[in-house]
Amino acid sequence: MAESIAVEVVYAWPDQQVLLKLVVPVGTSAREAVERSALGADFPELDVRRCPLGIFGKALSAPDSRILEDGERVEVYRPLIADPKEIRKRRAASAVGARQSGRG
Repeated sequence: MAESIAVEVVYAWPDQQVLLKLVVPVGTSAREAVERSALGADFPELDVRRCPLGIFGKALSAPDSRILEDGERVEVYRPLIADPKEIRKRRAASAVGARQSGRG
């Protein structure tokens, strides 16, 4: 049985993306992989102990206990600027207003 596995940790901003390849011990959690990646040093605004994480586009509800498998990619999610539901509501209200003003 292997003693270590290869994983990736990714973090992206609109103007910058980072993909780090790591070799970590078997039994490493998603959170531990991010902490080992040293992203916190490169991005001091990133709280690696609390930021939301996912694997291949699926958010993790318990990244501290999710044990990684060989080849997985841990994604570090940045905070939302606006609530997507609220944006959709505003867009729908604007479309209704535009249709009503066009009929008058």
